[in-house]
Amino acid sequence: MRVNHLIGIFVILFVIMILPWTGQAREDQYESLKRFSQVMHLIEENYVHEKEREYLLQGAIEGMLQKLDPHSAYVSLDELRMMQEDFSGEFGGIGIQIGMRENQLVVIAPIEDTPAHKAGLQPGDMILEVDSKSTQGMSLTDAVRLIRGPKGEAVVLTILSREDNKPKKVEIVRDTIPVHSVRSLELEPGYIQLRITDFKGNTTDDLRQEIEKYASNQILKGLILDLRNNPGGLLDQAVSVADLFMDQGLIVYTQGRDERQRKDYTAGRRSADATTPMIVLINAGSASASEIVAGALQDSNRALVIGENTFGKGSVQSIIPLSDGSAIKLTIALYYTPSGRSIQAEGISPDLRIPFERKQVSEEEGSQHPALRESGLQMHLRNPEMRDQEDLDQSEEVMELLAQDNQLRLSLEILKSMPRIKELTTTR
Repeated sequence: MRVNHLIGIFVILFVIMILPWTGQAREDQYESLKRFSQVMHLIEENYVHEKEREYLLQGAIEGMLQKLDPHSAYVSLDELRMMQEDFSGEFGGIGIQIGMRENQLVVIAPIEDTPAHKAGLQPGDMILEVDSKSTQGMSLTDAVRLIRGPKGEAVVLTILSREDNKPKKVEIVRDTIPVHSVRSLELEPGYIQLRITDFKGNTTDDLRQEIEKYASNQILKGLILDLRNNPGGLLDQAVSVADLFMDQGLIVYTQGRDERQRKDYTAGRRSADATTPMIVLINAGSASASEIVAGALQDSNRALVIGENTFGKGSVQSIIPLSDGSAIKLTIALYYTPSGRSIQAEGISPDLRIPFERKQVSEEEGSQHPALRESGLQMHLRNPEMRDQEDLDQSEEVMELLAQDNQLRLSLEILKSMPRIKELTTTR
């Protein structure tokens, strides 16, 4: 198969060179091909180590794609299998989404509850080395191949964080990375946090099940769709997730270089659509599919978007198979929100900008007594309309989470106030 593929390349080059081209454009193309042939010949004849011609052609293909943008790439057969595992199965790794920024390998987002997340890796961290191998000039696919590996084996990353003055080495033991991408938590009775870690093949079904689980037991008063540090994933899942909360209208459209290549994705009315008030949480780690969902719900006035500007990955990649079983991942279009905003390099701006601030509780603060109220007095009269205290108490997990996460805490307070705000704005 490789020999046939190589013969095919030379046949194409030969036909191109013998065609009786006319015009300046065709002469330029011929000169470019001639220059490529000369360089390959010089390498074959003079390079210090002998290199196979197929190796050189492979390198030329990879380099050509890398020159286009950070997301276009050559995908080997093994890498293609890894990509399929990402979206539909399990794989051995540390649970991290990486990308290129100014030719530097960076963390886009660690996946929640994975070794990378537990090791404290943060969006924006630069990865300088993988097992002492420099990432300078390394392709994204090569970096992924080095970072992944069998469960139980360690990988050492040299990390430079924004707040650090010098790099540090972080040893992370690989684990089996699960495909479950939806987690839920009841913050208060009727108020649910729905956390999507990334968009896989089963994300919409998992999200629908989580919503139905709470809706079947109680009246839902509000939802917080948490897309923070969600690096994206499958386009069809982003569309169907947004469709769960929208009963009509445009969700997103893609536009290639030809105006006729525009493709619209719209919402369809369903009886199961979630109609409760909602907030979407975003930050710099929210990318691609996350930005599609946030942009659609924002433009349609379906949800209030809170947090920080998103990553700005607004390009569409298509996997195009080649004859030998490998493929190329090629950027073919850009994403646009329903109002026509391009996500690329701009991202989604929140309606309410709230920077994340992790609260550090000092011993002095922890020793302070809560304010005394009537309900704290012994033998106080019970409000007959008040539910049992055990129904109102938040779990320790929720209380700790809200205490440390100011964005989530403020989102919950705003969500609880939404019905009253709507009432005030409609009566005046």
